[in-house]
Amino acid sequence: MADVLLRDVRKRYGAQEVIHGVSLELKHREFIVFVGPSGCGKSTLLRMIAGLEQISDGEILIGGRRVNDTPPGDRGVAMVFQNYALYPHMTAADNMSFGLRNIGTPRAEIEERVAAAARTLQIEHLLKRRPSEMSGGQRQRIAIGRAIVRRPNVFLFDEPLSNLDAALRVQMRVELVQLHQRLDATSIYVTHDQVEAMTMADRIVVFRDGRIEQVGTPLEVYRTPANTFVAGFIGAPKMNLLETRVTAASTGRVEVALPGGRAELAVDGRALASGASVTFGVRPEHLRRTAGEGVFRGQVKALERLGRETLLHVTGTDGASLIATDTGDSPVRIGDTVALALEPGSGRLFGGNGAALPPAAASAA
Repeated sequence: MADVLLRDVRKRYGAQEVIHGVSLELKHREFIVFVGPSGCGKSTLLRMIAGLEQISDGEILIGGRRVNDTPPGDRGVAMVFQNYALYPHMTAADNMSFGLRNIGTPRAEIEERVAAAARTLQIEHLLKRRPSEMSGGQRQRIAIGRAIVRRPNVFLFDEPLSNLDAALRVQMRVELVQLHQRLDATSIYVTHDQVEAMTMADRIVVFRDGRIEQVGTPLEVYRTPANTFVAGFIGAPKMNLLETRVTAASTGRVEVALPGGRAELAVDGRALASGASVTFGVRPEHLRRTAGEGVFRGQVKALERLGRETLLHVTGTDGASLIATDTGDSPVRIGDTVALALEPGSGRLFGGNGAALPPAAASAA
């Protein structure tokens, strides 16, 4: 079993701590994605799991075995890097087999493993080529093949698609998920691209400044962000966040003022007084044009016509801005004034510390 367990893992460079007590359990055969902005510590943590970085405190267990002091080659992991890290003078087959030759694997077994990996990745026709004779996508497949032949318990991917063009990234995302489903291994994938995280992960781990902000399935993180950071980071476009004040609050209901109207949310308002500062959040797809007053009124400053839908960038008279969705053939033009209505039950409310307020049902339980 290739469970991975992190217990209060920390990393310091001198007096500066960059990973702050991360604890996390990853189950066998899960596809876990670490996501967050550049510099949040996700790649550092991945390298600590791989054994390429020493941990300062805490424990890392792989398959129930403590590996803090275990060399990288003995941890049962294989890593795929952003820059492929292929030897330019070797053929694809030689690159894939290099690690096996170094540890004295019999030649017949090496050939069998390379052939099996090539069939899995559909790269048999590339085995005699050198990296300079391949495209970026083909090189990345060779790098993945090099990891597969080691038959690891855990695959570690460090932003492997960031050097590819947009169309190829989409194709490779699908291929990596399909590959994971065929292999009896756990996968940990690092990216700063939240679209990759949403489309690939069984669970997403959102990082900020060396700490975990939220762990959940893609839909859990998207629909119920734990705080304003997650709300503003996950989603394309991101969740609209508006600073506002409470106008009324009770055990199962909070009413807030919005530019153009008011919104009522089914959240626990017992700790909120009238006039308290809060943040109202709503996804663009939950705001629609209306002929009535709505909850927000403003001028359209920009349009993004995406075919299936149109994104409206709307700014109110107080300077507050948000994004709403409209139909692909929306008649709205830049400069128009529009009123936006909120889909029932779709808003989210965050307290003064940025944390999401619990729903009314949870508070009543």
